[in-house]
Amino acid sequence: MTDILDHTYAVIMAGGGGTRLWPVSRRDRPKQMLPLLEEHRTLFQTTVDRLMGLLPPERILVVTVADQAPSLQEQAPELPAENFLMEPLPRGTASVVGLAAVALRQRDPEAVMAVLPADHFIRNRDLFHLLIRVAVDVAEKNYLVTLGITPTYPGTGYGYIQRGEPISERVIYPVYHVSRFREKPTEEQARVMLSTGDHSWNSGMFVWKAGAILTEIERLMPDLYGSLCQIESAWRTPKRDELVQKVWPGLKNETIDYGIMEHAEKVAVLPAGGLEWSDVGSWDSLFDVLLPDKDGNIVFAGQHIAEDTRNSLVYGNRSERLVVTIGLHDVIIVDSGDVLLVCHKDHSQKVRAVVDTLKKNELHQYL
Repeated sequence: MTDILDHTYAVIMAGGGGTRLWPVSRRDRPKQMLPLLEEHRTLFQTTVDRLMGLLPPERILVVTVADQAPSLQEQAPELPAENFLMEPLPRGTASVVGLAAVALRQRDPEAVMAVLPADHFIRNRDLFHLLIRVAVDVAEKNYLVTLGITPTYPGTGYGYIQRGEPISERVIYPVYHVSRFREKPTEEQARVMLSTGDHSWNSGMFVWKAGAILTEIERLMPDLYGSLCQIESAWRTPKRDELVQKVWPGLKNETIDYGIMEHAEKVAVLPAGGLEWSDVGSWDSLFDVLLPDKDGNIVFAGQHIAEDTRNSLVYGNRSERLVVTIGLHDVIIVDSGDVLLVCHKDHSQKVRAVVDTLKKNELHQYL
């Protein structure tokens, strides 16, 4: 008996460094490798877990940088070693998608790709499985499909997608043409978009045929496509890895959103309200996914004593250190061992600016 997912593959993008969860997230241990939300499971592991029951392990691919691959393979031994594709160095999500599409075109000419970040949180797994099935159905009709998260507040940390008319093809779930993509807005712009009711947050989750995305890469990013074809020509030879090493440094650093999605001809958005999703993109986002105590606090530390402390986050990865808070409201405290971060909840997005300062001052031991 055939299933709509018979030619569907997941591609987990797991090569990012991440700076907004510094000082816990570092270059050598990015956030997808950290047990941020569960004591014994990393974000990457929960992403793999989420796919179980939907796709078999042999149809789950991971694209990462070479120095992160051993740790990721150790965290997900159920995935075949050959399903880990290596970038010599990060060159943006367009190249990640292109490399995976070439690999899948070689493996299965009918392949459909579900492209997923390694470091997101999704509570409603059953709805996620349903939406992937719907997206695959739409992708089989030659659409590039993006999952759009229904906004719950005027967030400025996400790109936005404006939906147009419903697609004409018959599907079991509402799916719309994309009217346009919007870059991360100001708060006022976000309020306006939220009020219209026709915008979604750009989740960074996509579904499309491998052949369809390669066609768009050929049309819109011909230099990248030429490099991918060079790599594909040696895919089944011993020279493949050598060719990737040679070609990759010369690739333009570009996102799939800007390089392809904003200019592609046949793009659809699948509204994904109800997923209970977070990109876990900042320390304050943990308040959206973890249950607070009776005082609104989230404590992820070995030992903590609180006096008159409310709506605050205490995160420590050194269980022997006692953290004491007195008279603190709406504060984030993160103890990584060598760095102590203290900031107001409303300013947690500014961690990225601190990382930029560390780079500028060449304080690499803290990166």
